[in-house]
Amino acid sequence: MMRPGRSFVNTEIRLEARFFDDADADSDPDTVTLTTMSPSGLAVTYTYLTDDELGRTDTGDYYCDITPDESGRWYWRWAATGNATTVAQEGNFMVD
Repeated sequence: MMRPGRSFVNTEIRLEARFFDDADADSDPDTVTLTTMSPSGLAVTYTYLTDDELGRTDTGDYYCDITPDESGRWYWRWAATGNATTVAQEGNFMVD
């Protein structure tokens, strides 16, 4: 989740996601990825335990620190698999 406020080119921002089970208890998926797409259409995928930018703060709570390098609307998509489930969260943010 992004915090309110303005984002600027070449300034790090943190994207966050929370994953939980059917009982609404925090749960770690088997795989967690975040894909971002820049205004010019460049997609980058970060994978938990592979990319240093994507980390975990607690059970089910993940973050990714990215540094947008161009202004415009950026898109993001968290994806997780595990326990016979697939979960996705999507959104976007503006960079000045």
